Amino acid sequence: MECTISSGLAKSSLPLGPSFPLIRSKSQASALSSTQSYFLKPFFKSRSFSIFPLFSRQNHPIIRSQSSNQAADNGFVLEDVPHLTNFLPDLPTYPNPLQKSQAYAIVKQTFVNPEDAVAERIVVQKGSPRGVHFRRAGPREKVYFKSEEVRACIVTCGGLCPGINTVIREIVCGLNYMYGVEDILGIEGGYRGFYSKNTMTLTPKVVNDIHKRGGTFLRTSRGGHDTQKIVDNIQDRGINQVYIIGGDGTQKGADLIYKEVEKRGLQVAVAGIPKTIDNDIAVIDKSFGFDTAVEEAQRAINAAHVEVESVENGIGIVKLMGRYSGFIAMMATLANRDVDCCLIPESPFYLEGQGGLFEFIEERLKENGHMVIVIAEGAGQEYVAQEMQANVKKDASGNRLLLDVGLWLSDKIKDHFTTIRKMSINMKYIDPTYMIRAIPSNASDNIYCTLLAQSAVHGAMAGFSGFTVGPVNSRHAYIPISRVTETQNIVKLTDRMWARLLASTNQPSFVDCNDISQGRVSGETNNVISSTKISNS
Repeated sequence: MECTISSGLAKSSLPLGPSFPLIRSKSQASALSSTQSYFLKPFFKSRSFSIFPLFSRQNHPIIRSQSSNQAADNGFVLEDVPHLTNFLPDLPTYPNPLQKSQAYAIVKQTFVNPEDAVAERIVVQKGSPRGVHFRRAGPREKVYFKSEEVRACIVTCGGLCPGINTVIREIVCGLNYMYGVEDILGIEGGYRGFYSKNTMTLTPKVVNDIHKRGGTFLRTSRGGHDTQKIVDNIQDRGINQVYIIGGDGTQKGADLIYKEVEKRGLQVAVAGIPKTIDNDIAVIDKSFGFDTAVEEAQRAINAAHVEVESVENGIGIVKLMGRYSGFIAMMATLANRDVDCCLIPESPFYLEGQGGLFEFIEERLKENGHMVIVIAEGAGQEYVAQEMQANVKKDASGNRLLLDVGLWLSDKIKDHFTTIRKMSINMKYIDPTYMIRAIPSNASDNIYCTLLAQSAVHGAMAGFSGFTVGPVNSRHAYIPISRVTETQNIVKLTDRMWARLLASTNQPSFVDCNDISQGRVSGETNNVISSTKISNS
């Protein structure tokens, strides 16, 4: 048998199968085979321990084992999340209060099997490796906090998104109804609220109807992250569970808080709930609020279509959210079917020349007498910046401040057709961004937010920390925070979903197939194509 250790992300390739049974005592451990004992011995201590050694992706090397049962493993890799016992090995455990829950009394299997894992990829070929898996989310039989000793806090950071209030509500209700926790604080005003704002006490009665409102009940802000001050405040207030709702930058901050908590040896569980209306969080199937945003975008697109259909040569432009990822624009276009062209950050476009946008607009006006264009806010930013000679600026969260590509495109189209083509056109521009951000979540997102919140509560009570939650192939899982912040989810131009859109709108692709296949087109519009195709516009 050979065991190799290399630095990098903490992944465990130990098997999940029957060769590693659930171990509850040292006497059971002594009956293991030599191979099993070899793996479990370094992790087995006086406390009860299930089959998985709990590696923190951030703090431990990759461990890959090669043994006689390698064929049975078939390339199984568990990408694990940190646990409080990584640095507090002698923590006691307690029976899960759900054992006495009337609501769960009829559930066939109340607690998640410790061997359960969720596969990152479910489309495989015969003989291919099983690949990366994540811990399945859900309640565990043992918890690491007494309900009466829990002091939890919830904070919301970054921009608004439908569903934030639902997540807040369900964390509070989940802690109280399922685990009997009564001491829950709301941190007001984002990260800086830990050290510069007041807190509020949250109870099921206080948050009872907040899911019917848009925005965030706790208010929010960008920036303000000071790890030392935040953890000092957590320690001073006696908080031992922290629930952080926010996007990419917020989750990076949550990871720093977890690392500082570990450094100080505090029994504090840090759980992240990923939030981004753009759906650009990696690994998970989708982010909460996305379905609501796509649904609400239909109203703006429908309004634009009515406007341009009612005039001669009407051209409607609808600008939707999507700083780096064009998912809202793409899905709203596919759902609506009245859109003639969709422009997203991942796909280059150009205005003049054969196959350009101007040529396509003229063709559509001759065919239909009107046209609707949906554009994501991050599309064509380099074109606008180049023309306006604007420097790149960033907000308090470190995000690039976007120029208004919708207004820019409206002006370019108007100038081209009135000045060069001598055509009379009627331009209509609609920007529903803040109307979409501010609405409450729809029924689908409300259910989704409930599952996210309850999964986070179950994970924190079970002693996991430094993790985020989300569905992976429709099964909720615990994912290392660093895994969802290391890259962004973007529309892949080589996937069939983008092909479906092109087939629906019959718009030009604006890019050569060779550029895509050879990797010359990425999430940002390709600079080479930009400089050569846009120079005359």
